Amino acid sequence: MFCRLNEYGEILSCSVCKIMMPKNNILAVLNVNTFKKGLEKRKRMKKVIQVLALVVMALMLTVSCEKEKENENGNNNENKTSSTNSSESHNMGQNCMNCHKQNGQSEDWFTAAGTVYDSSKTSVYPSATVKLYTGPNGTGTLKYTLQVDKKGNFYTTTNIDFTGGLYPAVTGNSATKYMGSTTSNGQCNSCHGSSTGKIWAQ
Repeated sequence: MFCRLNEYGEILSCSVCKIMMPKNNILAVLNVNTFKKGLEKRKRMKKVIQVLALVVMALMLTVSCEKEKENENGNNNENKTSSTNSSESHNMGQNCMNCHKQNGQSEDWFTAAGTVYDSSKTSVYPSATVKLYTGPNGTGTLKYTLQVDKKGNFYTTTNIDFTGGLYPAVTGNSATKYMGSTTSNGQCNSCHGSSTGKIWAQ
């Protein structure tokens, strides 16, 4: 293209045209047609981009709604369980389910969680083990086993069936302590350390 035209096809600058064909020149007409074709092509491309952007936005909204629906139905909980090598937990002694619950402040929700202390009841007891039995004093069937992490906390997002109640036991380096009654939920710190004694091991 020799001439630089505006959107109306008017010549803005072209030394060749001004010198050789200053009025009604064929070159200018050719350049006007080329410009118009390019302008139409750009308009079509702009429409295509706008349509694609709307499609992308619609897809994003659909995915967001599906995730929200999964959260409401309890099908999108992250798989997370404490281990003896882990130290990512926090808020020892507090009721974990205040935040780690469905539709709570945390992204994941626990089915069982708590804190284990040593015999002083002031320092946490890392690397202990929490077990849930169907019978008292370690009898019946061992249903679930949770490791206590380096901060003394244990937790899991795994589904736990508390139907009929489960008997907790805590094993330390030298002994196992059994809870004399059943528990029907996993919010251990909602009672222990509040209305009853702290969970401890030795």
